[in-house]
Formats: sequence, structure tokens, C-alpha cells
Amino acid sequence: MVPSGFLWKRTLFQRGMTAAVFFLAGGITFVPRIAAQGSLARAAAPKASQAPARPKLVVLLVVDQMRGDYVDKFLGQWTGGLKRLVEEGAWFRDAAYPYAATETCVGHATISTGAFPATHGMVANAWWDRKDQKMVTCTADPDPSVKNIGYAGATPQGADTAWRMAVPSFAEELKFQTSGATRIVTFSLKARAAMAGHKADAATWFDGGAWVTSSPYGTPPFIEEQAKSHPAKADFGKTWSLSLPESAYWYGEIALGAVPPSGWDLTFPHPLRGKSGVGEADPDFYNQWASSPYADTALTELAEKTVDALNLGKAAGTDFLAVSYSTVDYVGHEFGPRSREIQDILVRLDKDLSNLFAHLDAKVGRGNYVVALTADHGVVPVPEDMQRTGADAGLLHLRELQERIEKALEAFRYPKPAVASVSGSDVYFAPSVYDKLQHDPAAMQAVLNAALEQPGVAAVYRAEELRDRPATQSPMHRAFAYSYFPGRSGDLFILPKPYWLLDGTPTGMQRSYGTGHGVPYNYDQHVPVLMMGFGIQPGQYFQPVTPADIAPTFAALCGITLASRDGHVLAEALMKPRSFSSPPRTAAAQAAKTNP
Repeated sequence: MVPSGFLWKRTLFQRGMTAAVFFLAGGITFVPRIAAQGSLARAAAPKASQAPARPKLVVLLVVDQMRGDYVDKFLGQWTGGLKRLVEEGAWFRDAAYPYAATETCVGHATISTGAFPATHGMVANAWWDRKDQKMVTCTADPDPSVKNIGYAGATPQGADTAWRMAVPSFAEELKFQTSGATRIVTFSLKARAAMAGHKADAATWFDGGAWVTSSPYGTPPFIEEQAKSHPAKADFGKTWSLSLPESAYWYGEIALGAVPPSGWDLTFPHPLRGKSGVGEADPDFYNQWASSPYADTALTELAEKTVDALNLGKAAGTDFLAVSYSTVDYVGHEFGPRSREIQDILVRLDKDLSNLFAHLDAKVGRGNYVVALTADHGVVPVPEDMQRTGADAGLLHLRELQERIEKALEAFRYPKPAVASVSGSDVYFAPSVYDKLQHDPAAMQAVLNAALEQPGVAAVYRAEELRDRPATQSPMHRAFAYSYFPGRSGDLFILPKPYWLLDGTPTGMQRSYGTGHGVPYNYDQHVPVLMMGFGIQPGQYFQPVTPADIAPTFAALCGITLASRDGHVLAEALMKPRSFSSPPRTAAAQAAKTNP
């Protein structure tokens, strides 16, 4: 039986020498054995190399919708955890996603697996299911035995897991390759941001005013206790006010084009009182709470509670803790990137992370854990705000685009509706329609022309142009190819012009958000990548990297192998490992080398 920790073993036979070669999780160890050759038989075998150390805890932090330029803009106002990451860690200044589908589910799957959507299959927050002819969310589990479970007496609907993710996460691989010694715990406000993978000791998110998990994951009693003793509704009546002097804020009092949550004005302060006159926690309150700094604090407290309850970082293996801070995304959608709200929520998060790192220092030990912080995507400026600068910006109305395509196919007598769904950049045709279009050049060209005539459309790509990640000099073409997963992605793909926001609001209705994301422009792709702690060489690094590089780097530090990856190890930011002592060259080995 192969010992635990060994992948495989091979014996090499050389003249006068044998050597056992062990492929360990962390590298290759050669253990020479001296063959009996007269007096050489009495030679003592050298000691085997000592295995390298591993971090006791891996911490993965994702700030939903945190643009990379926020670090450059606001670093001078941070005094806590975000500042510590920059000053004590490795700051990758040119980090960006190379793909087009810059959405929450896609980004979190990429970060947690080290793969791009063309590999892991999570191509959007939701996509059109061709078999069932309906939209499905990326976390929807079709197994009828799987159910969401609420803490503190909550009764949530649905069944959310990573069932649709085509490759295992780093955390799963870590647990599997260390014989289960790893504990996996993740927290977020969104099910699609819980980066546990397919199995976890605890994967928790917020839904309908309660903390929720799903039946494939564990339900630790300490989360139940925290949900009861610190419910979100305990923050009812609090107010989010500016935390810095008013002169410290970059932007005006009112963010142009902002659409705040129901019950809030466009200006500070923002009270958490729900619908006017109700006087208790209601759906409006919980929306306000999720868009406030109190939600980030609740996630931080859950993480600290977990460290204490499970003694993370104290077991024989390497534990995994992930937190996705969702509030920046809610605030960004509502108020946009050029708002006091974004600036202030990051100041508050900086303090929360300071508390988290201080707790980890005390409980796990400074230097015993490694932490990475990144984002799942950025955000486009609010179109109305960009228009004020004179830029060509606007709304690309997807309903109008769909109507144009339908009208273009009328002359060719295609059945109606020819388009099943338009979701983000993806256009899905009704069954058999796209197959027919591929053999009908005139009709296909009419569709492409109609799409290009829609205001805000820059280009249209066809599915067959993206399969198998074709070599191309076009970064936009390549970005859509990295996002393409057969069976789930659309038939056509719409590239908007820069600063044009994809908008699916029904015609005649006012949109319910300020801005969004989801396209292959730098404002959506550029995000921070910061790493600190065990094995990390502090400094600023300027080579191009992607968040898919985080999981392979964690894997290298932990001595495991990822099943499939598109990222690479950030070797330039890793400290040189302890040098392995080379076994002394024996007379037999020297003779074998000189007299083959």
C-alpha cells in the first residue's frame, strides 16, 4: 500500500546504485541506497530531505465588485487591514480577468478553482437551459434530495450547491489530498459567492433575512448560536453615516445616476429602518442592511467565531477559510464607482479586516497563515456620469436588440419567437433555429446586421468562432473564447461599445440600478490581487496576472496539485523555500558517472 502523502513510487536501477524516488505532494525526494560492493557496503545512507513547511491556514477574501484602481485611489485613507495587505504583502498592480463574463458566479468559480469559465463551466450568474427551456442559476441543484437549510428557525427555498461547477475547487483538492485533515468553511451574502466547492464543513450565505446553507454542507452548532445571538435584525434602527471628515471625500454629495435601495435618499446618512412606518425588520430593511457596512461586520464576526469554535489552524492539516464581502457590489450597483458610498464602505471594510487579521494573529499566529484578497469583477461607471464628461456612453437595451433580431428573421419565415432569451451578452435561439441559421448565410447575415444596428453594439461573435479557444490577436475575441462553455453559453455574443451598459430592463420601465458589469473592458476586468503571510515575499509586482493565479499559488504553498488549471503559480512573490540538503556524492555514484 502506498503510504499517505505519496503519489507514487519508482525504483531506479543504476550501475552500483539504486535510488527510491518518492513524488511527494510538495516535490520530489531522492533517497539513495548504496548497493553492496565490497567496502562500499558499509557506507551509511544519507538522511532523506526534510519536507517543506506548510501554512496552517489558508484565507481567501473576495471583495465583490472591487475595482483595481480603488487601491490606488483610497490607500492613503486606509489604516487597517487593507493597508496592511498592501504594506506587508505582495501587491500585483496589473491583475485582470482575461475573459468577457465578468460576473459574480464566474469570478468566484475562477478564483476558487484556478480555471477560466471555458474550463470550470460557470459562465454567468444564470444562463438559458436549452433542455428545460428556462433560465437556471449557476448554483441551482436539480437533485430533489438537496435542500437549503436555514439557521435560527429560518425556512429558505431552493437548493444551492456547486453541482454545476465542472472542476473541483482548491479547497476540495486540499481536503482530498491531505486525507480529510482540512476543514473548509466559507461565508458570503450570496450563494454563488460561497467558494466551498462541492463539499465543505460549512458554507453559509444570507437569504431573506437569515443565514442559510444547503444539505451537502455541514451545519455547525456555533453558526446556529451566532445566528440566534447576532441576527441581522439586531441592526434595525442603526444609521450608516460618513466615517471621515466631509472634506476627505473625492466625489460630490449626490452620485449622478444613482438608484439607492428603497427607503434611502441619494445622500448620507442612510438609516436602516426598512419601509417607512413599518417599524420592524422587513424586506426593505434587509436590502438596506446588505448595502451597509453592518453586513461586512457580520461576515467578519462569523469568520472570527469560526476560527475560535473549530480551532482553525491548530489541526494536523492546513485549514481553509473564505469570506466574500458582497456589500461593495450592492453599493456599487446602486451608487456607482464615483460615489461617497463606495469610498466610505471601503474605509469601513479596512477596519473589519484589521480586526480579522488581529484575531488570526492571536489565534493562529502571525506568519502561520497565508491570505489572498481579490475581487470577482469591477464595474462600469454610471452611464449618465460618463456622458457628463463628453464620452460616448449609454444604455444598450437588450429587449430592443431581441426585437430587431426577430424582425430581421420575419422575411426568412423563421418561427416566432426565434430568440429564446437574451441574457447579458449571450443570445440564445429557440430549438433548432441556430442550427438552421448556420446553413442559411443570408438569414445569418441579416441577424448580424440587425444586431450591429442596435445603438451601443460594437461587435457580434458567433459560437463557432469561439470553440476550442482559437488563437487570435484580438483581445476581445479571446475574452469571449475564454468565457465559452459548450451547451451553456449562448449562440451569439454581443460586445457593447466602451461605457455602454448592458440593460435588460423592460421597455418603458425605469431601471432599478445605477450601473453594472459583465463585459471585457478594463473597468470590469481590472481587480486587486494582494497576498500576505506564509511564504509570501512582500513588494509591488507589475507583471500581468489574473485572479486564476491565486489557487495555483496556494497549491504550491500547500504542496498539492490542482486537477485542471488555467492560472499559474505567482513564483516571483514566493519566498525561496528552505534549501534541501543534497546527499553527499559517494565513490560508487562517482564511479557510475565516470565509467558508465
